[in-house]
Amino acid sequence: MAESPHALRNTSTLAPAFDKQDEQFSAAFSILREAVTQRAFPAASTAVTYKGRLLAVKSFGAFVYPEPGAPLLTDFGSSGRGHVSPATLFDLASLTKPVATTTMAMTLYERGQLELDAPVAAIIPEFMRGWSDLRRGSVTFRHLLAHCSGLPAYEKLFLRAHSRDELLHEAFSTPLTSDPASHAEYSDIGFIILGVALERIAEEAVDAFCQREIFGRLGMSNTAFNPPAAIRQQIPPTADERQERCGSDTAVGQPRTLRDRIIQGEVQDENAFVLGGVAGHAGLFSTANDIARYAEAMLTGGPPILLPETISLFTRRESSPPDTTRTLGWDTPSTLSQSGRHFGPRSYGHLGYTGTSLWIDPDRKLSVTLLTNRTWPNCSNQAIKQVRPKFHDAIVEALF
Repeated sequence: MAESPHALRNTSTLAPAFDKQDEQFSAAFSILREAVTQRAFPAASTAVTYKGRLLAVKSFGAFVYPEPGAPLLTDFGSSGRGHVSPATLFDLASLTKPVATTTMAMTLYERGQLELDAPVAAIIPEFMRGWSDLRRGSVTFRHLLAHCSGLPAYEKLFLRAHSRDELLHEAFSTPLTSDPASHAEYSDIGFIILGVALERIAEEAVDAFCQREIFGRLGMSNTAFNPPAAIRQQIPPTADERQERCGSDTAVGQPRTLRDRIIQGEVQDENAFVLGGVAGHAGLFSTANDIARYAEAMLTGGPPILLPETISLFTRRESSPPDTTRTLGWDTPSTLSQSGRHFGPRSYGHLGYTGTSLWIDPDRKLSVTLLTNRTWPNCSNQAIKQVRPKFHDAIVEALF
């Protein structure tokens, strides 16, 4: 494996400066408290960084909603069973795509091991095997990263695949629904394939590579795939699959029959579950504080994991397809964006299906992390779509 051009130790700092957070961000925190009260989500944790300082790290709510008549839990300063603290891990869902998979791609690109415009089939020959659709041969790594490969958004592969190998076969065999580069369509399938391709290039699994090259170097000690069984009860549950059921990242209202239990400390996404909890599209768990560390590295030019020019390339909105808001692995603010009204034109971010998000504004040197378990007890609750932009607006308005 090629050596990283960066130092082994994290030389960046994130200075704690949240002693006045309750006063400075009172309006933003009130929005989250009210969201918990109104059952938009039972638990939330947030972190705000600005110009190298950690201005806020705050938690709200409890792992699950209280029983009728019981007092509503809101803020907690220390961890405990059912209580949320800044040290609480959350299922990041699709935040896995930028924080793990895209950052792995950025690292391999820097080392000269990943060519963005190379065909995916050169690394994943199974992607072409048995197909007469010649369009598949023109799908590149850039297309997968920018969500314009022609692959569909989501498929319930877990319903017909019962092992990692079977599910990957289904992913590699998924038909294209449009011409590559013709339009943008957010695709879990594309990132499942991307994750496997990166593993083959690196000759190492995504989780092991990311732990050593990204999380370890940044001091993200509470970030990992497949949290140990011993701590799973300390992680907010994301679904009660004994109750009303619905689909995953992009399919709502569809039945699922994979598991019949409370999902706690294991990945909520069913395709990622069948893949063993480690996948290019989902599976990562982390805390708001750790994600803030990652965001700060992105804001300061990437040390000790990336070079500034790599970050610039991967976070710049693609010029095609014409309808895209995507960068290579990230999204950018658009009309009615979940980032709110104030993030600048060079901002980038990503959402996660379980109710997680990270938005970064490089011009303001600002990042906002919000982690929730809005899918508890089932994914029918969409109230977070109203909460998130208001919360982001309140954060920015408190600073500028």
